[in-house]
Amino acid sequence: MRGHQRPCDVVIVGLGPTGAVLAGLLGLCGVNVVVLERERAILDLPRAVHFDGEVMRIFQTIGVADQVAAVSRINAGMRFVDPGGRLLLDWPRPQQVGPQGWYPSYRFHQPDLEAILRDRLCTMPNVGVLLGADAISIDQDANCATVTYRNGDRQQTLAAGYVVGCDGARSLVRERITNRAEDLGFHERWLVVDLLLNAERPDLGDFTIQYCHPHTPATYVRGPGRRRRWEIAIGDLPDAEALAPKHIRQRLSRWLTPAEAAVERAAVYTFHSVISSSWRHGRLLIAGDAAHQSPPFMGQGMCAGIRDAANLAWKLALCIRYGHDDAVLDTYQSERHPHVRAFIEGAVDLGRLVNSSDSEAALKSAFRQPDGTYKMTTISPRLGPGLWHADSPAAGNISRQLRRNRGSLSDDSVGYGPAVLAHSTALAAWAGRGAAERKGIKVLESDDLDGAIDYLGEVGAVAVGVRPDRYVYATADDAVTLDVLVQGLPPNGARM
Repeated sequence: MRGHQRPCDVVIVGLGPTGAVLAGLLGLCGVNVVVLERERAILDLPRAVHFDGEVMRIFQTIGVADQVAAVSRINAGMRFVDPGGRLLLDWPRPQQVGPQGWYPSYRFHQPDLEAILRDRLCTMPNVGVLLGADAISIDQDANCATVTYRNGDRQQTLAAGYVVGCDGARSLVRERITNRAEDLGFHERWLVVDLLLNAERPDLGDFTIQYCHPHTPATYVRGPGRRRRWEIAIGDLPDAEALAPKHIRQRLSRWLTPAEAAVERAAVYTFHSVISSSWRHGRLLIAGDAAHQSPPFMGQGMCAGIRDAANLAWKLALCIRYGHDDAVLDTYQSERHPHVRAFIEGAVDLGRLVNSSDSEAALKSAFRQPDGTYKMTTISPRLGPGLWHADSPAAGNISRQLRRNRGSLSDDSVGYGPAVLAHSTALAAWAGRGAAERKGIKVLESDDLDGAIDYLGEVGAVAVGVRPDRYVYATADDAVTLDVLVQGLPPNGARM
């Protein structure tokens, strides 16, 4: 990838999935970006293994969804069983395309995803990537932020309008913003073992299995191809003992023998549940694991970071390309914090079930349905307060992606920008379409989209205003309120 030495609009520290997605979305907006990445090559080992339909929709926006789908596996769901094998809790994931226009759940190999995202960044002339560039200090004043980084024997300083730390749980950028965090109370040490099967083992199953046991909780994950993962709680067992080949063989002996698979990676992780108290200080911001950490039981760690990127990128573009007051950046945390907290709390509840000495009590406290059954359903939280109308029932929720009558998905015609979906009869009587399009707002007609009438009926409106991150801004009941919606919907920062 090419280097980039001149001052730029945004410096991103860290080129994991969150940093790469943020760079790609900013690139679509015409923002000049430099990404600093400490490592010189992609770490060719498994790490994150799950993303959902909303995240695939973001990959679609960047233009890589088909490539990502080709190296991913549709996830069948998750089951929680007690020590005797009895099903405690079921979390099925539908095996058909959902409201995001994609399957609800996928399994993947992180190096494959990172390679696809980096290749996409190479095609963006306004995005530069510096590999082997280790950020060592960050400062800011009223005019710019500066990052000093080391690349080999050379030390250089790069100036930018904003710096975003996508640099993980030990974030340097976060240290410059805050050291305080909200602790949601889950901290457990687990051994994570990734393996490559020597031959197919259909008896292991396609579902993720959570083995709920007070002394030996474990998780089995079915990855793409012959990749499998086991996560095993180890309590206070020292790392050296947990990682010893003899210990790993003993812990996996329930499922397979050493001759049946090769260990690709074994590591000890402490699963945390924390949210940083502040995600922005002036020109410095954080995203992904730098801002929040979740136990893995909902598979939402990477997803949360990519949602951060989708929420933040268009707001940065408004400030940089349109001259919007950068107070708008404060809505990044106000919207995302409650949203990510809901996922982390869900993961903590699941983790307590997996570790519980009283599975029945854990079920009743968190997962009992009104009909008396126990079933996990996929959550879709509303955003916290910010750039959406609280008096519109659908606003603050993720919008539906529809398929055009000629086959393509609706986001493909919108790009990373705002849109209005309206009933065709309402559009025929609306005089404000030209003004909306001059503002860079894509207008979608219900007659052109399968399921549009049903969706508008569900939200109880003749029109829906959608932000670039695909969350509903507001709804409209008639031509007058449609004009108000368009006036308030932020302009397309990528088209200014």
